[in-house]
Amino acid sequence: MNSKTKNIITWTITILIIVISLFFAVKDINYNDLYNILLTADYKWVFFSIPIILLSHYIRAVRWKTIVKPFLPHSNTINLFSAVMVGYFFNSIFPRLGELVRPYVFAKRERTSVSSVFATIVFERVLDVITLGILFAVAFFVARDKVINMLPGIDASKVAIFSALVILLIILSFYPPFIIGILKLVVKPISEKIYNRIIDIFNKFRQGFAILKSPGLYFRLILESFSIWFLYSLPLYLMFFCFDFSKSIHVSLGDSLFLLIVSGIGVTIAPTPSGIGVMHTLLTYAMMGLYGIDKETALAYATINHATSLFVQIFFGSFFVFRERISKLPGKEFFIGEVK
Repeated sequence: MNSKTKNIITWTITILIIVISLFFAVKDINYNDLYNILLTADYKWVFFSIPIILLSHYIRAVRWKTIVKPFLPHSNTINLFSAVMVGYFFNSIFPRLGELVRPYVFAKRERTSVSSVFATIVFERVLDVITLGILFAVAFFVARDKVINMLPGIDASKVAIFSALVILLIILSFYPPFIIGILKLVVKPISEKIYNRIIDIFNKFRQGFAILKSPGLYFRLILESFSIWFLYSLPLYLMFFCFDFSKSIHVSLGDSLFLLIVSGIGVTIAPTPSGIGVMHTLLTYAMMGLYGIDKETALAYATINHATSLFVQIFFGSFFVFRERISKLPGKEFFIGEVK
């Protein structure tokens, strides 16, 4: 299958997911009511949210610096933040593209192995999934009824068990002999040359997981990880006050954390640019389940949240795309693992 065919298939699946998820989001919506709610929303809370979103992205860069510290002890935080923003910019255009561009941009700046830097992105995403899983587990045991209300028609207990199994499998994947054993079993019998090439890349890749051998950085890593998700939840909390329902219904930072978990799961698994469509649907139904508010207000809340996040990614990300002078996307040199 050539790259053009793959792109067509990928875009077809992406568009279908967006269309289907948006259909459920706008189903039975009164568009006049939705328009009036969006028109009368108090948008000053959007402006308060923007610096917090930027700060969360900066803390992500700071955590990334902690992850690369074992093999890049003098990495530049500005270069890391620039690469993070470039990654978000490209993620807003094409799903997951930013995860390829980001390590390429940073490796080019630092003149280091792309494979090793890419491995830190994989580690970072795994860390996000684990953190999200922990937050979900805590939320489930502390406020089971709220979680169930936010996920109508879904057995939250099964979701919790499935999340635990996924986290266990991810942790097992960090064990090198497990990966090498799989490669020996599957790849080596087919082609020893391909096997040796993959092992060579894997050895470079493992460098990106060097932080696992630095227990002294664990506490810092945990603190930075939860700080990121705390900052993610703050804009969701502030956006409550865009709407009149916040005056009659008690809203809390804990509620915004519940919504963050729901939207975080959606954005993590949804192959759509910036989770568009999927995030709207999940947040809309979660808001309806959590507060029993009308669908128009819930969708307006989801739309403003998504639009604000997307604005930060595109508007501020474009400055860093210009800074990095990106004229083309990573090609063969990315897979070779070194930047010339």
